[in-house]
Amino acid sequence: MHTMWKGTISFGLVNIPVKLHAATENKDIKLRNLHKECETPVQYEKICPVCEKEIENDDIVKAYEYAKNKFVVLDDEELEKIKKEQQDKAVEIVDFVKLEEIDPVYFDRSYYLSPNEGGSKAYALLRKSLKDTGKIGIAKIVIRSKEQLAIVRVYNNTIVMETIHYPDEVRDTQHVPNVPAEDNLEEKELDTAKMLIDQLTTEFDPEKYTDEYRTALMELIEEKKENEEVTTATDKPKPDNVTDLMEALQASLDRSKKGTKTTKSGKKKTTAKKKTAPKTKKAASQ
Repeated sequence: MHTMWKGTISFGLVNIPVKLHAATENKDIKLRNLHKECETPVQYEKICPVCEKEIENDDIVKAYEYAKNKFVVLDDEELEKIKKEQQDKAVEIVDFVKLEEIDPVYFDRSYYLSPNEGGSKAYALLRKSLKDTGKIGIAKIVIRSKEQLAIVRVYNNTIVMETIHYPDEVRDTQHVPNVPAEDNLEEKELDTAKMLIDQLTTEFDPEKYTDEYRTALMELIEEKKENEEVTTATDKPKPDNVTDLMEALQASLDRSKKGTKTTKSGKKKTTAKKKTAPKTKKAASQ
């Protein structure tokens, strides 16, 4: 399993060297965009709308737009300095709370934590302590240049770290439109709904839930492959010698036109040649 990050997690005077691994993976089927006419993959270029030219990554700087078309430019050294200052800090568990106190709307991504060299005993100590107390830890960590708030808990005998959103990242429910303020329900309607919930209540088994869309899409793709309904992208045609010659001739012609000035009457203005005195017989004999 790929290691994303190495560091330490501490609570009190206990320091645990750990490795971070992604606990989940995105299995979305990625589809490419092809040109309908020739079925060639479409490229997306970085174009400056003012200069009207393609730009390279080295020509790009990062900036914060604090108002419409008003930016504060930040160079790589400044960003790297802040990143280094935060990464040098150990991940410290600052509080312990009950898991049920955190609403699922706060949860973001999950990561597995494994002990690094010399950290097995401290890892086991934290795991056992969390299990026995039924608590989870609240910590901070910098991942990919972003400081994350996280919880540390136990899942299937493995310590899991789950990033959670900061309070100001969770939108206020009062801004959700058309939410009824009162229920205004008939007692019979409510009893029927509760009865339906009771009938559908079961123990959570994650294995029974599958991505039906992804399965159907993969079946369609495999069916098309078996029926040889496939296409192969063609390479971009390279200019031949004739094309190169024509381009060179046209470029020379354009330069020639630019170098020739015209007068108001429309006649071409040529540069007068400087006359030199004829050589004398004496000079010629020399």
